[in-house]
Amino acid sequence: MMDRRKFLEASGVAMALPLLESMNPVWAKESAPPKRVVFLCTTLGLHAPALFPKKTGTDYELTDYLGLLKDHRKDFTLFSGLSHPGQGGEHQCEMTWLSAAPNPGMDGFRNSISVDQYAATKLGYVTRFPSISLSSDNTRRSQSYTSSGVMVPAEYRPSRLFAKLFLKGKPELVARQKQKLSDGRSILDELMSQTKALLKTSTATDRDRLEEYFDSVRKAEKDLTQAQAWLARPKPEVEAKIPQDIHDQTDLTGRIKLLLNLVPLIVQTDSSRVISIVIQNSHGIPQINGVDSEHHNLSHHGRDPKRIEQLIKIERAIMGCFGDFLTAMKNKAEGSGTLLDNTLTLFGSNLGNASAHDPRNNPIILAGGGLNHGRYLAHDSKDNTPLSNLFLQILNQMGIQTEKFSSSTGELNW
Repeated sequence: MMDRRKFLEASGVAMALPLLESMNPVWAKESAPPKRVVFLCTTLGLHAPALFPKKTGTDYELTDYLGLLKDHRKDFTLFSGLSHPGQGGEHQCEMTWLSAAPNPGMDGFRNSISVDQYAATKLGYVTRFPSISLSSDNTRRSQSYTSSGVMVPAEYRPSRLFAKLFLKGKPELVARQKQKLSDGRSILDELMSQTKALLKTSTATDRDRLEEYFDSVRKAEKDLTQAQAWLARPKPEVEAKIPQDIHDQTDLTGRIKLLLNLVPLIVQTDSSRVISIVIQNSHGIPQINGVDSEHHNLSHHGRDPKRIEQLIKIERAIMGCFGDFLTAMKNKAEGSGTLLDNTLTLFGSNLGNASAHDPRNNPIILAGGGLNHGRYLAHDSKDNTPLSNLFLQILNQMGIQTEKFSSSTGELNW
């Protein structure tokens, strides 16, 4: 099956015009803005004593980290006691945070579809990009996986993503892109004709497998057709300038902010309704006052107070970036509410205790989406509730009616 992301990649750009009042997103003809979802993961966890209050409910006392989000107290719900069953393998659970596939890192492991790609598949090409995956470091690692267990490469350069989203490609490159799409259709047509001939001599089992293959090819053909349709449409015009990439890996907060600053533009122009962002652990010694060691090393603090003090400085910086993001989303009106009202935002980690590589008791914050927020909900810390139950609720809140996702046992409601 062909990678739809490759169909949409383009380079060589010219600046777009300023945003015009007459420019409306795709959903403008609908009765209300669509629901979107943003998944944001910091892969080295969050120090639990600095995050979780002692008291549950709506009148919990602000902790160190939650104090950074005090202006948004009624805009999010904090969860504890959620995780995916059957995890482990030290940091290997990073790759399964959005899929919940069991036994990551074990022999024969194969990932399953991540919740963002599941949503993108169900929504299809209602937007130019069914999904967008971003990463804070210079690799293209993401937590997004297809139904075949293949990772969807992440974009780590904000300038390049901005160009794909909003800048008009040079005519010769647009023509080349159209040709790639056309070539893709020709390849699929040839594959279909060759494979159909096998049906005449195939066993019943092989015919079932071939039918599955045909379904994949037909899906690829549909993606190609829809991608071609978007190629013919002009890109949205925005007032924002091209972001200047930060090449220094140690500027952790600067790199995170550049990625998060793109999200309001993406959702406001309805360029995508599914976004995932992963904050990686390979940033060297972060440029944060009072920090003189790498984030990963500090996460293995061994309860050393001095190391924990430095770890908290890093995590406070990350939480501050998240708080600024919530502010930006709340400050932009959309329909009868704000961007945040229409965007479910899940922030958390695949590790509950990074020092022990413990994938249980994930720190989870769900913000926005028009839900009833403002409380701390603690599930059983020993017998965790499947995090996929929350994924299931997110999918249904987006209008993607789903009875089960991965390890879910039911929708998580409150």
